[in-house]
Amino acid sequence: MSQASVQERQPDEVFNQSPPLENYNLFLEDAPLREALRREGGGWAEEQVSAFGELAGRAETLRLGETANRYAPVLRTHDRYGQRIDEVEFHPAWHELLRIGVAHEHHSLPWTHERAGAHVVRAALNMLRHQVDEGASCPLTMTFAVVPSLRLQPDVAAEWLALILSKEYDPRLIAAPEKRGVLFGMALTERQGGSDVQANTTRAAPLGKSGAGEEYRLEGHKWFCSAPMCDAFLTLARTEKGLSCFLLPRVLPDGVRNAFHLQRLKDKLGNRSNASSEVEFKGARARLLGEEGRGVQTIIEMVRHTRLDCAFGSAATMRRAVAEATHHAAHRNAFGKKLSEQPLMQNVLADLCLESEGATALALRLARGFDESPHDEGQRKFTRLATAIGKYWITKRAVAVVAEALECLGGNGYVEESAMPRLYRDAPLNSIWEGSGNVQCLDVLRAVSRDAGSLEIFIEEIHAARGVNKNFDNFTGRLERELSNPDQLETRARRLTELLALALQSSLLIRHAPPEVADAFCAARLAGDSGLVFGTLPANTNFGAIIERSRPKL
Repeated sequence: MSQASVQERQPDEVFNQSPPLENYNLFLEDAPLREALRREGGGWAEEQVSAFGELAGRAETLRLGETANRYAPVLRTHDRYGQRIDEVEFHPAWHELLRIGVAHEHHSLPWTHERAGAHVVRAALNMLRHQVDEGASCPLTMTFAVVPSLRLQPDVAAEWLALILSKEYDPRLIAAPEKRGVLFGMALTERQGGSDVQANTTRAAPLGKSGAGEEYRLEGHKWFCSAPMCDAFLTLARTEKGLSCFLLPRVLPDGVRNAFHLQRLKDKLGNRSNASSEVEFKGARARLLGEEGRGVQTIIEMVRHTRLDCAFGSAATMRRAVAEATHHAAHRNAFGKKLSEQPLMQNVLADLCLESEGATALALRLARGFDESPHDEGQRKFTRLATAIGKYWITKRAVAVVAEALECLGGNGYVEESAMPRLYRDAPLNSIWEGSGNVQCLDVLRAVSRDAGSLEIFIEEIHAARGVNKNFDNFTGRLERELSNPDQLETRARRLTELLALALQSSLLIRHAPPEVADAFCAARLAGDSGLVFGTLPANTNFGAIIERSRPKL
């Protein structure tokens, strides 16, 4: 903007402000996601995903996310007469977000559409809704993820599955058989152990017969109970035979509220639309899933599926941040021209776009692995290892991406009226939830050592891109040298996991993204031809082409 044009403006005139990023189709304006949906087997639902992208991008839908986070949930432990009610009160915006998610099967689609690509389609749909609000993803994810664990106990599953798979959101706190649909939560960790669930002290004793499907009485506490307004929870408690998995309903079949007492809601850094709580079981009744003493083995499938959602949820957070940054730069003038035309800003934006595109490619490749795992042993082994790698790396990178994207908006990005502070507060959550970074890296080592052939199949996937990019070929050689070194593996676990993640992302981009994207990614991430912050790509990078793939065209 020239000095002359500025001089013509009146002092109280508002100008040179980027318009709000709203009323656009989140799916159609995201080329990496569109391509990944088709490539990984979800093209049959492209029309459905596009329709949801239009809904998610409406101004009124985006406002739901803002409002639900502004008016946080409130705990009501007792009614006016002193009777325990253990209820969480939410703003109507929260209920509308859940209604939208349930109606569009974000909690159930792979279980109701058992066809190739169903996990990929669900991942794409959830990536769009997650950009509106992260908090609602929590109960939807856990409801989705409970199904594989629940199916291990067919008699109990028969009572719950139809309600889980319902497309109706029913927030009433009443007995499950009277409801139109239910949501599930999870209560695993305790204050003395955290991720070390073997330190749990909650006890379970049979009310009559013991064994799978039977009812037990639980006494104890949980330090983190995710989404306490849900209708039922999977939880861990100790029997005489060891740590066991139980299904605990909020309301018993006779309509009496279970002895599931909410102690307080967590005052969290982010994810504020969603309630997280501390709970106490005072003789709560629950059904045993699987065998006594095999609770971790029973619940691990639920955990594995939630980790998938952590990966694509963080990819979605990156996408929203990059969309906001590129949109702002395309409309904001500084020092005589658009921000998007400034060479250094182009470098920053292109670098952010590369990270977002790599995350999207990896997340949807993981989703395809979940589609194919039940029928393909190789894909099962690949996905077992790749999920831990992807969950670790994508969730870690999201924090840095959001911080840099926020800075692209300058002071406008630091105020609560923009979307960026909320994204910034939300960004660390997925790295912590369902196993922090160290837990994921140790899981990578366990997968390699206990699941014979998983690393070989993973490397085979990476090698599919060899012979195209010199930086990539050199990097895979380095990776194999690192993997062949058996010394101090636990100490080196983060280093190895990072190398595996970068190799897989690069392989996917070389095979499927435009050359300018793949070449820039490999030069910056594999060859060391960049610095430790975003915006240090080589000067010969095709910045414009990379940015245009990711910038919403408003």
